[in-house]
Amino acid sequence: MAVYVYAVTRREHPCRLDGLPGVGPDAPAVRTLESGDLRAVVSDVSEEIRPKRRDVTAHQAVLERLLADGTPLPLQFGYTAPDDEAVRRVLDERADTYLDALDDVQGCAEYNVKAVQEEGPLLHGILDDSPRASSLNEEILAGDTDPRLSLELGQLVATEVDVRRANASAELIRALAPLARAYVVHPPTGEDFLNLSLLVPRDGEGPFLDAHAGLAREVDAGVRIRVAGPLPPYSFVP
Repeated sequence: MAVYVYAVTRREHPCRLDGLPGVGPDAPAVRTLESGDLRAVVSDVSEEIRPKRRDVTAHQAVLERLLADGTPLPLQFGYTAPDDEAVRRVLDERADTYLDALDDVQGCAEYNVKAVQEEGPLLHGILDDSPRASSLNEEILAGDTDPRLSLELGQLVATEVDVRRANASAELIRALAPLARAYVVHPPTGEDFLNLSLLVPRDGEGPFLDAHAGLAREVDAGVRIRVAGPLPPYSFVP
């Protein structure tokens, strides 16, 4: 029977999994497979797993339980293997890689920081700081229909938006990165201009959250920072 794989841990991780239902329609029991110094946390599956809410919730619950007792290497939702032996074979073949990665994340959790800049305050700031943008805007508002004015203003604003977002991203990374063991900058999505994952030591979470709160008060008007965590270190799995 195929098996669904949630995470890899060290053999000594307690893996307190009693009572946790696994993913899939039958909510199978979650169990472990051991090989050498490693464990894989798995459950049996009888069909293809799709990202239904119940199954995503079950996946997250297993990882949160593991994270409470030590940092696992989490797998993304949906990873399956043909059978138990296939899982043990991968543990054997990649043992050194997994053990090194577990050393890297030991005692840490992932925090994800996203930032978005509201359009209104951003545009007002550009007009206040750029005499040329302000002049073009006034001419357009006064009724000048020359299309070159709108084109120039649009290009100027677009360039300034990119510069300001890049500067804000660099400032946030510069402030938060020293509080983490490692960090990864992901491509932002939607309206966000920053999508940053940080590997934060559990004994340093207080200073990290304090720094985040301070930045939320100090950054430019219209910039909103969101933080999620503690999370399993998805961004730091090899």
